[in-house]
Amino acid sequence: MEQLERNKAILKKYIPEAAVNNIAQWIYVFDFKLKIKKKRNSVYGDYRPPVNGNNHQITINHDLNRYAFLTTLIHEVAHLSAWKKYGNNIQSHGKEWKHEYRTLLTPFLNETVYPADVLSALKEYLVNPSASVCNDKKLFKTLNRYDIVQNGMVFLEDLPSGTTFRTTGNEIIVKGEKRRTRYLCTKISTGERYLFHGMAQVTPIATAIQAG
Repeated sequence: MEQLERNKAILKKYIPEAAVNNIAQWIYVFDFKLKIKKKRNSVYGDYRPPVNGNNHQITINHDLNRYAFLTTLIHEVAHLSAWKKYGNNIQSHGKEWKHEYRTLLTPFLNETVYPADVLSALKEYLVNPSASVCNDKKLFKTLNRYDIVQNGMVFLEDLPSGTTFRTTGNEIIVKGEKRRTRYLCTKISTGERYLFHGMAQVTPIATAIQAG
């Protein structure tokens, strides 16, 4: 089997089938190595420019749903494309990257690739794309609907203040008041206080009774 066909066979496991041919061609045209990585809580994908004669490298977390995987992959390819055109002397998510991202993602903005709700959220996001889809609540939540395993998890911002919840690290926390984009929460076992982003996914245990 030729490399192109091998790439297609692998990509079919991770992205919408309608996008497979184009992305498989990109791997050849942009000449990058795609690595599927285990889950990383701090990042969904990563781009590294060529070093010591090696190829460009893009890594994507294996546990993303098909639409999140594709969106993240295009995000990283936009970094690669911007690097090739402009070099290192640009802002990581500045106007050059935004231009490349819009250009690369636009051909995929149709309902053969994305469901209608994701398509709508992506079009709004592309008006001024940010460093991470996590920064766009509508897009992040819309993509999250297509995760295969939800396990009863919800977004922290959707829970009322005083709710007790369990983190992915199995810690028991009580939600506190909002401080800008984060919530000041208390760990039950130690009384320590931590700031949690509103888009953190947690498992609610109980909801406090509201006074009055």
